[in-house]
Amino acid sequence: MRVLRTLSAFALALLAACAVAIQPLAAQSILRDAETEALLNDMAAPLIEASELEPGNVEIVLINDPSINAFVAGGQVVYVHAGLLNAAETANEVQGVIAHELGHITAGHVVRFNERTRGAQGITILSLLLGVGAALAGAGDAAIGAIMAGQQAAVGNFLAFNRNQEAATDLAGARYLSGAGISGRGMLSFFERLRNQEIRRGFSQSDEAAYTRTHPLAGDRIQTLRGLLVEDAAWDTPDDADLQERFLAVQAKLYGYLAPAERTLALYPSTDQGTPARYARAYAYNKDAQIEKALAEADSLLAQEPDNPYFLELKGQILLESGRPIEALAPLRRATDITLNQPLIAGMFGHALIATEDESNYAEAERVLRAAVAKDRFNPFAWYQLGVVYAARGDIPRARLASAEQQVMSRRYPEALRNAQAAELGLPYGSPDWIRAQDISLQARGELERLRDSR
Repeated sequence: MRVLRTLSAFALALLAACAVAIQPLAAQSILRDAETEALLNDMAAPLIEASELEPGNVEIVLINDPSINAFVAGGQVVYVHAGLLNAAETANEVQGVIAHELGHITAGHVVRFNERTRGAQGITILSLLLGVGAALAGAGDAAIGAIMAGQQAAVGNFLAFNRNQEAATDLAGARYLSGAGISGRGMLSFFERLRNQEIRRGFSQSDEAAYTRTHPLAGDRIQTLRGLLVEDAAWDTPDDADLQERFLAVQAKLYGYLAPAERTLALYPSTDQGTPARYARAYAYNKDAQIEKALAEADSLLAQEPDNPYFLELKGQILLESGRPIEALAPLRRATDITLNQPLIAGMFGHALIATEDESNYAEAERVLRAAVAKDRFNPFAWYQLGVVYAARGDIPRARLASAEQQVMSRRYPEALRNAQAAELGLPYGSPDWIRAQDISLQARGELERLRDSR
């Protein structure tokens, strides 16, 4: 019985190890910000073109995670951790990371990862069967030996496969940088930073240590890539000054939004009057309920760039969150107009219109929010606000449909199913909204069945 319990525990451990690749996305939240998404898309665009992927099919998604990481987890989506943007020094470094992740997509590594984990499990299961056979024959030590040998073979097989993938993807990333005419200096400098971190944390740089890792040692990656990148025609190409300026602003903005206010104000003291510092302080002051100081920083940014939609969005956000929605309308309306109804900014504008509690604003709110979800259906906040407008105007079926849209994206499948079914009963038969209610019902029911069957 002891051996069988050991087998069960190890089998569960192996399954847990194989699930690691999908945990980050499930465990962490996605950060949505119009300015950051625009920057990431602009940084990735020439690399996507060089990789010969279809631009419209590739997404760059920001994850609220402080670790220095990026990954692909299915489809053609690159997930970038906020911690990576915080750790990078240049936009060029981030482009080097994105180029590497695009290599995973073009090589189909997510699909091959699943195939390889099945192979690792096969080796382990074979060793478990041998172990059971030895145990039943009375050879306990032989049983444990078979189990441990199988475990070592499975893990070693999997790690070697993963390291080979990473090394091949480094080379693919270098090709995409070259094809886009972007210098590989950032890719090398980022790996140098990773190597320094490995050394500071006491990670061995020996050949033996490499065999226990999922990625090649940073030093080995640098050695492999240096000659290739330095000899490339794009090596001396200057960094894009506009991208770098935007990157520093976004980096400071995210830090101000995510970090404790006191930490932001220490890193970006009032003596620093650069744009990134003022941007970070505005978010820190707003988080710390120092509204007038936050508005002063926002106004100083707008004095410098009156038509910057993201500075206008910032001022509108501060006013809205401090309970002054009427004052928030002008900057948010202007930001929405400048960006041609960028969905996230338009969603905030629609929220401000509703928050005035002035029914004369509801028609505009509905128009703005419908335009927002038409451009970006995966915007639960805008759907929620649209539901509020519909309910206020007495259109309960469409209010239920908007709630179902928001709930299915939040994985609240029972509520989504109930609201979609109720909406379907009240909507005109065969209309686009009626068809959408049916689609959500089917999706929610399918997810509920899948969750039930997995138990």
